[in-house]
Amino acid sequence: MAKRAHAIAQHLVEHYDGDTAALWTTARSGQKLYDQVSALPGFAEEKSQIFVALLAKRFDVKPRGWKAAAGAFSDGEPRSAADVDSEPKLREVQAWKKAQKAAKKSKSEFSLKG
Repeated sequence: MAKRAHAIAQHLVEHYDGDTAALWTTARSGQKLYDQVSALPGFAEEKSQIFVALLAKRFDVKPRGWKAAAGAFSDGEPRSAADVDSEPKLREVQAWKKAQKAAKKSKSEFSLKG
């Protein structure tokens, strides 16, 4: 884990002069935000989409096109860390994940709503 954190920190220093916020403040579109997040070491498609959704839902970072960039994680379904802002929401996400595992579906496929 320390190696991963170091790799991310190194990337931020090399590409954003160590200004972490520049990762999202320099993105003028959802696609650009996604591209910048996915360039982080260890951030594949799903983790990048979740991070874009987290920035939008929790920190109001919503460049044009953020919903498309976040994919299924942009909706109101309690499916990821992007949706957790309280203990009750955490329980909703946990219930969602339990139902997802029972249905053997991925995070982007499954909906508690049917």
